[in-house]
Amino acid sequence: MLLQSPTNLLDLVREKLQSKNYSIRTEQTYLSWVDQFLQFNNLIIPNEVREQEVLFFLEYLAVDRQLAISTQNQALCALRFLFREVLKKDVTGLSESIQLKRHHNLPIVLTKSEIGFLFEQMKGIHKLMAQLLYGSGLCLMECLQLRVQDLDFLSRQIIVRDHFGEEIRVTILPDCLVEPLQRHLRHVHLQHEDDLADGNGFGYPPKTLSKNYPGIEKEWIWQYVFPSDRVFSGSDSHGNRRNHVDASGLQKAIHKAAIQAEFEKHVSAHTLRHTFAVHMLEAGYDILTVKELLGHKDLSTTMIYKRVLQQDGFAVRSPLDIRN
Repeated sequence: MLLQSPTNLLDLVREKLQSKNYSIRTEQTYLSWVDQFLQFNNLIIPNEVREQEVLFFLEYLAVDRQLAISTQNQALCALRFLFREVLKKDVTGLSESIQLKRHHNLPIVLTKSEIGFLFEQMKGIHKLMAQLLYGSGLCLMECLQLRVQDLDFLSRQIIVRDHFGEEIRVTILPDCLVEPLQRHLRHVHLQHEDDLADGNGFGYPPKTLSKNYPGIEKEWIWQYVFPSDRVFSGSDSHGNRRNHVDASGLQKAIHKAAIQAEFEKHVSAHTLRHTFAVHMLEAGYDILTVKELLGHKDLSTTMIYKRVLQQDGFAVRSPLDIRN
């Protein structure tokens, strides 16, 4: 393979990601890590890359930049994609066996009263999204990437899809959020109709569907439930599009609400998903049900929430308390 410049290589990585229908977010992330790797090693054409160069870069991320384990694994996945899918090279330093492991610290969980205090400090779309994270056990990006068709108000269910548009699981839609969500969607629908009148209104359906069903991008069911306030210029022949709202807005809103509620713990968007799991177990739902709702592949991942219950004193009592 003839690679004449880093720019040429990044273009090849982008084309390969798009051909495999990776999400826009993953495309941007992988391209960023590949670019950082090339700059770190001063590589113009990485055809002769050695394992040592890969390990040096991963060590730099861990030791010098002190990045989180999840971020280091993100860089590792990007490099695997570069060498295996684009350069067609097998580098020992990128083997599956070196996947970095997270420390098994117990997740931070809010009590039921703390959840109430948190939501009291929030309003508008950010409050509605935060309630979905807690009420349905969604990840941050799962909430942001919800399409209109993913909300089943009749069955009180939410369909969670992967970046190919394939259903990966079904979780619960809280009864108390049905009316607020329907009211919100009426506003979004009007906005979509205005976009269509302006020659825009293109959504983000899976690329395979776009190829097989021309015009599907404008259909209401493929619009984001939580669209951005701004339209963005499309990179293809389509008109301007509305992406979903930016993740940072919700993260900042949750962080601000936790400070206003005077919590003495770090609260993030993922804290609400953790809290959903623990509160479901506390309510008496079995571990397998919670595993399915969260979409965990391995039961051991869900079992950590059992440990949270035990830590909070739901399962074990001190002998001094029993004596008294």
